Amino acid sequence: MSRVKRSVHARKKRRAVLERAKGYRGQRHSSYKLAKETLLKADTYAYRDRRNRKRDFRRLWITRINAAARQHGMSYSQFMHGMSLAGIELDRKVLADIAVRDPETFRRFADSAREAAAA
Repeated sequence: MSRVKRSVHARKKRRAVLERAKGYRGQRHSSYKLAKETLLKADTYAYRDRRNRKRDFRRLWITRINAAARQHGMSYSQFMHGMSLAGIELDRKVLADIAVRDPETFRRFADSAREAAAA
């Protein structure tokens, strides 16, 4: 079997790793070994936090809806229950945006939810 010289591909691989590690602190941007370890961690965190971001935003939206609903004398759970009974199917992202940008529309939603829950 013939011998394979790896120098070109090995150098290309190392250069790619060091390119991705640009801007890292200390030797992490210039030492291949440290850069490789740091990138492994960075990729792990990026993968994990892409999923966590969805959780964080949902928590933020619920907090905003709760705050707006309480201004109209309802808790978050009462408001959401009333919304489902009223047949208004808006997701939390849109409701939170309405609560922040258009309080008058949110007030109408809250009134609708209160009426539907009372009926």
